[in-house]
Amino acid sequence: MSTSDPQRILIVKLRAIGDVVMATPVIENLRNRFPNSHIAFLTEEASADAVRFNPFLDECIVLSRKSWQQMSWRKSWPGQIAFLRGLRQKRFDLVIDLFGNPRSALLTWMTNAPQRVGYAFRIRKYAYTQAIEPRGGDVHEVEFHLDALRALHIPVRTTAPRLDTPDELRLRAGQWMEIQGATDGRPLVGLNPGGGWAIKRWPPDRFATLADLLTDRYDARILLLWGPGERSIIETVAGGMKTQALLLPEVSLAELCAFLRHCTVVISNDSGPMHMAAAVGVPTVGIFGPTHPVLQGPYGPGHRFIREETVACLGCNRLSCPIGNICMTRLAPETVFDVVRTCFEHKP
Repeated sequence: MSTSDPQRILIVKLRAIGDVVMATPVIENLRNRFPNSHIAFLTEEASADAVRFNPFLDECIVLSRKSWQQMSWRKSWPGQIAFLRGLRQKRFDLVIDLFGNPRSALLTWMTNAPQRVGYAFRIRKYAYTQAIEPRGGDVHEVEFHLDALRALHIPVRTTAPRLDTPDELRLRAGQWMEIQGATDGRPLVGLNPGGGWAIKRWPPDRFATLADLLTDRYDARILLLWGPGERSIIETVAGGMKTQALLLPEVSLAELCAFLRHCTVVISNDSGPMHMAAAVGVPTVGIFGPTHPVLQGPYGPGHRFIREETVACLGCNRLSCPIGNICMTRLAPETVFDVVRTCFEHKP
């Protein structure tokens, strides 16, 4: 590393799990270019496990979202100032803001790093020493993140998202599978009927029908995946199935990653677990409607997506739907099954 290379680098990516997973190629490419630099990643608690065990990372800095959303400024400001002061004292040379919202721009600016890179969004662009024209509506989010490296003339050797799981968690997941009798060689299909936005969720009864189709055709075992606040969704799916499903126990994000590695195929709404499954190399089928699969779909070879192409307003990106969420309700289980079948039969 030359004296002009950054000694300490910070990547900022807040908020959603899937967004953080899709930012992980930035870590590896930075490590390839700066093998001796200290590389840190700043994210929120819910997403921290997506990068905590990454071998190319030296430090995971966790921002408590709760402490930044106190109703009373009087109660929250001491903690916020302490966090900002600690961030500044780390003396980063290069900070790359991959999120670009007001909070991440402020955090980037407050580091006082001599080189601060981010996207040219409105007034937030003034927080950076180098503002990049965003291509978020034109390219997949993985490529959107990597544009920050291209602007810095840092070679992009890999575009593959990466998730790492500690060995003890893999062992624990394997033991649970063995106890459940799920290590007998039958295909294990992970179904994820949850997701952060209700509008992005395919109805639970459709997941139940799809599960029955997969059980009938491939003698598959069904593993129902869920996250915080979603237990009732998988119970509804399980209750609508003809056969008995395995219900994932309550797990951390890192533990979920370990369970995903056991799946033959994962079928998921557009959500963090969808991106996690794709990142660990499990063939993944994403179910889409309000979001755009070309921009936010499971990334990499061997993954697929499905949506109801007869609906004119696909990819609206709305948080609520005034016409009954027809992009999801009109999508038939048989249509999804036809796509999943190509995963089993290894068709392109």
